[in-house]
Amino acid sequence: MSPRHSFVRLIASDLDGTFLRDDKTISGRTIGAVQAAKAAGIAVIAATGRQAQQLPDEIADSGVRHVVASNGAIGFDLFEDRVLFQDLLAPAAATAIVTYLRARLPDVRFSAVRDFGARHAAEPGYLDLLAEVERVHRWWRIDTEPLADVLSEPTLKLTVRHPTLNADELLVVLAESGLDGFHATTSGAPFLEIAGAGVTKASGVAQLCRMLDVDASEVLAAGDAKNDIELLTWAGVGVAMGNAVPEAQAVADWVTASNADDGLALAIETVLIARTRTEPALRTTPEPDEGIPEPDEGIPEPHGTTPEPHGTTPEPHGTTPEPHGTTPEPDEGPLGRPTEH
Repeated sequence: MSPRHSFVRLIASDLDGTFLRDDKTISGRTIGAVQAAKAAGIAVIAATGRQAQQLPDEIADSGVRHVVASNGAIGFDLFEDRVLFQDLLAPAAATAIVTYLRARLPDVRFSAVRDFGARHAAEPGYLDLLAEVERVHRWWRIDTEPLADVLSEPTLKLTVRHPTLNADELLVVLAESGLDGFHATTSGAPFLEIAGAGVTKASGVAQLCRMLDVDASEVLAAGDAKNDIELLTWAGVGVAMGNAVPEAQAVADWVTASNADDGLALAIETVLIARTRTEPALRTTPEPDEGIPEPDEGIPEPHGTTPEPHGTTPEPHGTTPEPHGTTPEPDEGPLGRPTEH
C-alpha cells in the first residue's frame, strides 16, 4: 500500500464502468464505502461524461455532493442545485469541426449540449442514429434544430455520430484535420465527444479542488475509459478499474477489481485502511466536502448569467446566451430533470 493513500482527502470517480455496474446500478458495498469515506472526512465526487441531469438518484443519496460533468466542462453542487463553473466550446471551433467532418464523412450528424446540460440541440437525422436501447431508455431531452442553430451558441459538448463508424474511428478522422481549439475524446459511448480546448475531467476536477482547497496530491481518481486518462494522470493516486481500457490501465498507479466486482469500493476501502494507520494526524486536515461559499461574482445562479469560465479555456462570448427557441427554464434550477419528448 502506497503512503500516498493515507493523505487522500478527495476521491473522484467516473460513473459508467466505475461507480456503476454494467446494469447501471450501484452495489451496496460501493454505497457503504462512499458513506464510510464521508464519515471519515473524505469527499467523494463524480467525474463523468454524462450531464448532471442524467445522474442516477442513488449518486446523491449515497452522499456525493459535487459533480464534474460533461467530461470536465461543468461543475455542480447537487445539494444546493447550483452551477459552480463551466467551460464552453466556441461556435467557431465547433463550426470548423463540422465543416471538416461533413466534407470527409457526409453521413455524420451532430448534437450540442445546451442549458447547463438539460437538453441537446441536434441536427436533423441525429435521432435516427440512436441505438434502440437509447430510444427506449432515453432520459435526456433532444430537440431537433437546423444545423446552423446547433452551431450558433457556445456548448458544453459537441457530440458526433455516424451510421457505421464508431467513436474511436471518428476520433482518428478528426485528428487528421490539424484543427485546434477543442479537446476530443471517447468514453465507450457510441459517439465522439468534443469539448473546449484543454477541457478534460482533470481540468474540471482541478477547478473543483481549488474551490475546496484540495491539492492534486490529495486526490485519488478512479476510471475505466479513455476520457479518464488525463484525470488518472493528474491525480496523486490514479486507479484504473479491472475492466478499464488498456490505455487507462497503462497510466494508473494500480488496477483494482472490475466494476462488477466492487473495484471502486475496494479502492475507497484501501484509502480508509491507510488513513486509520496515520491518525490522529490527519484529523487536523479540514473537511473538503463542505459547501462552497457563493462569491460576490463568478458562480452562476441556476437562472442567471453564466460567468467567464474558470481555468484556461477561452470563452468566446463571455456569457451564455438565453436558451434557444421556446425551451422553458428548468423548474428547480439547472439539475431539474428535463421533460422527455
